[in-house]
Amino acid sequence: MTDPALPADGSGEPPFRIRAAVRDDLSTLSEFLQPFIDAEQVLRRTIDELVYLLTTSFVAVMPDGTIVGFATLEIYSHKLAEIRSLTVAPGHQGRGIGQGLVEACIALAREKSIYEVMAVTAAESLFQRCGFDAALPGQKKALFLQTRDEN
Repeated sequence: MTDPALPADGSGEPPFRIRAAVRDDLSTLSEFLQPFIDAEQVLRRTIDELVYLLTTSFVAVMPDGTIVGFATLEIYSHKLAEIRSLTVAPGHQGRGIGQGLVEACIALAREKSIYEVMAVTAAESLFQRCGFDAALPGQKKALFLQTRDEN
């Protein structure tokens, strides 16, 4: 399930590849996610949560094996799943990594016959490029209520 973007120089060699996350990634993933958690860009994920989500998680890796991106598809039911914890390392953004991770999650949702996939994001344009919209056909919209202080 790899669909990496090609480099801007047209060399034909993918600069990264998307693959399913594996148990050996857990420690590195926990470290990779920490700066995004500290910046409150994603919610904290315990190792136990990462283990639970392992079968629906993807990493973007460079040729040397360095993880530069992560996303998970959290499946709530056969009707609904959410793309969660989409993160791309600074310095690697804008290269198609986020889009590749989103596309991997969508492909998994289709494989599992999930009816709808949602994303709560600050990167609206990325998700729009992947086919997401603010409303579903029939004008179904997601509404939110925050139940805790921002601090």
